[in-house]
Amino acid sequence: VIACVGGGSNAMGLFYDFIGDESVNLIGVEAGGDGIESGRHSSTISAGSVGVLHGSMSYLIQNEDGQIIETHSISAGLDYPGVGPEHSWLNDGNRATYVSVDDAQALEGFKLLCETEGIIPALEPAHAVYHVSQLAPTLSKDKVILMGLSGRGDKDMETVATEMDVRV
Repeated sequence: VIACVGGGSNAMGLFYDFIGDESVNLIGVEAGGDGIESGRHSSTISAGSVGVLHGSMSYLIQNEDGQIIETHSISAGLDYPGVGPEHSWLNDGNRATYVSVDDAQALEGFKLLCETEGIIPALEPAHAVYHVSQLAPTLSKDKVILMGLSGRGDKDMETVATEMDVRV
């Protein structure tokens, strides 16, 4: 089960019914922005640290003093400096795995779904689409992948056109 993760509510909605089934792998795909090493990303679990925000302890993008620092993602919905404590719990308990997909890879996922299925995904799940495109070829044919495809891509067309240098 694979879903994009910003604050994490969408992914938790998809993960919830599978948490107790250890035979199901839960994978959250975070926004890698310009790359984790660039410092311009929103990968709170993959590259953040534990802190307190909005009254809960979770993984955050913060400085050494615990102050929230600016995040970046091509996707407005994933551009957030924290993640819900449920995802922290799933990560720390090794029940879910979290990976990072950068902006360029998310655009590849966006383009892939448009070209193969005729579906215009929002940029948020385009991150998960990219990860699925990389994971699927490594799995046996009897494996099933369930990916959350949330949102509408029409809201992102201007951003995508600008990033892909396409005139609309």
